[in-house]
Amino acid sequence: MAVTTPSLAFPPLSRSGAPAANPDDVTPRCIRFAFPGVPGVHCAFQTRRGGISDGPWAGGNISYEVGDDSAAVAANRAALAASLDLDEWVEARQVHGDAMIIDPEPVQLAAALAATPVAQADGLATARPGVGLVIKTADCQPILLAHESGRYVAALHAGWRGNRIGFPQSGVRAFCERYGFPPSEVLAVRGPSLGPAAAEFVNFATEWGQDFARWFRTASRTMDLWTLTRHQLAEAGLLPERIFGLDLCTHSLVDDFFSYRRAATTGRQASIIWMEG
Repeated sequence: MAVTTPSLAFPPLSRSGAPAANPDDVTPRCIRFAFPGVPGVHCAFQTRRGGISDGPWAGGNISYEVGDDSAAVAANRAALAASLDLDEWVEARQVHGDAMIIDPEPVQLAAALAATPVAQADGLATARPGVGLVIKTADCQPILLAHESGRYVAALHAGWRGNRIGFPQSGVRAFCERYGFPPSEVLAVRGPSLGPAAAEFVNFATEWGQDFARWFRTASRTMDLWTLTRHQLAEAGLLPERIFGLDLCTHSLVDDFFSYRRAATTGRQASIIWMEG
């Protein structure tokens, strides 16, 4: 099942790229998502709207690692966490691998918001309510997972390298094995990311190989990463009707999302999942 958001009703950015909305309203804007039948789990996909960053990071950049002013990043992160009423903020230094941090130790919210992550991982999981699991992206796919009971959640960062090494499958497996349930009891949503028309790979043979040929469009030299991820989640054991996606292309929606493919110097938006306390 695909969940498509056809338009984002946010005020436009200024010509310079800075937010043109009320300057007193710096709250980063998010698209909220709720899994059907799991009311205690919340998902938020941040856009670049809102925030106080300027220049190529204009809007709500939440990454300290992309050259933006650290004070602006701290303010954006604090405003985002407050708008979602998070008790904790957990993130990792994402490295396009398949490592998971499961049941991270509690960290005071203010300290987490002010810190650059040190631990390297591309997946997070918790059974603790109030903990926001944060994935940072600017084209890669954020995949948020929840158990049907509403008692366990996880978040995966899947760039194309993550797809290439099967991280959607191994991430789901690690999540299920840790908490002791089958993947058929898991729900997933894939957030805004690089769309099928924008995911160009001119070196398909060396970067992907024939095992992935069914998702490659030879004429345009593009990969349908959305469909590939859906296939990989189903291969991991998720039921098709429990796999959702927000079909919003970060490359194409210039005013709404940061995109590394569009500009190498740019910000990062957050995708966050948490359980009610």
